[in-house]
Amino acid sequence: MRNKNTLRLCLLGGLLFCGFLNAGNIQLQPENTNAGYLARLLINETPFPGEKGWVSVADSEATMSSILWVLNSRIRYVPPGYRQTELTTVKTSNIFDVITAGGVHGQVEGFYRDSSGKLATVPRVEERVKYLCKIGGSGPPGKFAHLLNYAQKLANSYLATDISTRDLFVNLQVISATAVTGRAYSWMTDAHHYNPGGDYIRIPDSDRGSLGGNRFFTLKNRSE
Repeated sequence: MRNKNTLRLCLLGGLLFCGFLNAGNIQLQPENTNAGYLARLLINETPFPGEKGWVSVADSEATMSSILWVLNSRIRYVPPGYRQTELTTVKTSNIFDVITAGGVHGQVEGFYRDSSGKLATVPRVEERVKYLCKIGGSGPPGKFAHLLNYAQKLANSYLATDISTRDLFVNLQVISATAVTGRAYSWMTDAHHYNPGGDYIRIPDSDRGSLGGNRFFTLKNRSE
């Protein structure tokens, strides 16, 4: 029979490596919940300490916030002269339809709906989350735990009411003499050979267009 200490360790391990990652420093909801799924998207697209693209806690926070704003803008702020289907391939008011549009290799790589319509991710997403939680759950609260909890906080806020942070790109009007719509409508790995094409306009470093190893894009203003 296991003693109490052994049982506590087993229970803690179960919390860390199954659905509900809530152990001490970390409060991350299960992957099969809407809030947990949205938090995992923000975590998946953002660098943590030691990873490629890492700059600082503030930079990674801004990355998560800006990604959430992109998804939200594709629903609520479709610019004049554009159709929502141009931005996200579907017509919807549901953020999860935006995230999963196009399947595994669609709007957000690795995030899709399975054959039964349930929200799903490729295995590497949850594997990385578990790895980050293992680090963040060890010792006193640090950068890992803070960023994991920040992602969950953003997801909770969005699903309960609205995004709790400001849109960094909302007031953009002109980029390199081109009139733009403001707001960001796409993000990709920050490399010049990655570009969504069409009327997407690369947001320059001078406007904080590079965050967490990602490049954000706004749109050409079609209303002028």
